[in-house]
Amino acid sequence: MTLSSRHIHAYLLLLPAFVFLVGFTHYPAIGTLIDSLMSTPRAGRAAVFVGGENYQVMLEDPNFWKSLLNNLWFAIATIPVSMGLSIAMALWVNEKIAGRQFLRLSFFLPTVLPMIAVANIWIFFYTPGYGLINQVLGLFGFASQNWLGDPQLALGSVIVVAIWKEAGFFMIFYLAALQTLSPSYQEAAQIEGASRWYFFRRIQWPLLMPTTIFVLVNALINAFRMVDHIIVMTKGGPDNATSLLLFYLYEVGFSFWDRGYASALTAVLLMILAVVGLLQFFLLDRRTHYR
Repeated sequence: MTLSSRHIHAYLLLLPAFVFLVGFTHYPAIGTLIDSLMSTPRAGRAAVFVGGENYQVMLEDPNFWKSLLNNLWFAIATIPVSMGLSIAMALWVNEKIAGRQFLRLSFFLPTVLPMIAVANIWIFFYTPGYGLINQVLGLFGFASQNWLGDPQLALGSVIVVAIWKEAGFFMIFYLAALQTLSPSYQEAAQIEGASRWYFFRRIQWPLLMPTTIFVLVNALINAFRMVDHIIVMTKGGPDNATSLLLFYLYEVGFSFWDRGYASALTAVLLMILAVVGLLQFFLLDRRTHYR
């Protein structure tokens, strides 16, 4: 079977994307899996095959389990809250209200700010004594808190920053989905005397499920790849209270220079994301209306 010039032309058009996909996705992934089964090369000592030793070290590493637990709490807190806020904001700015454009800009503004800038802004908010939050609390007679220095408060404080940053981003997707819905649905609901809550629960929410699946998968990925504002705000402290899985991976790979163990951590992180993402997709896909 010979390829026609049309087929050759099509493959040539796909070739640049294929090269980038293999070079920046498949090849690094395979290389990471191989490195996770090897020891870390040192000066004068090449890497050797160690099998599952890096994974055995991981199972016995309390810092790994602490980071994984922190990440689970981080995901449980940020995903539903940021998605709920994004839906509420999208419903609000989709209405014909005064200042709608200003509200849309205000909600979306945190998204366009670099995460490093956002982290530094919130460091000022959280600063003990003279930070903005403590100043406001002082007006009502509350004591000043060390938001980022208290192990009981630090993780919750960085969770607030992540929600503030992500809610506006997810709002854009819900707003775009709402604007594709036919106005006849709302007109029919108004004629029938349906309440706003009933209309949202029975009409809008089922039709928004494809967008919800997309947002949910992205929110999950974001929850497990959060590292930049952790580095700027807390560096994983105090006492590993804010150490997330990707931050711990970063420390192992670039502070301790343990390539083999960092590769094993990466493989586990990718496996967690793949399993949870697939479960979300297949469980929610049954309840999704695409038309």
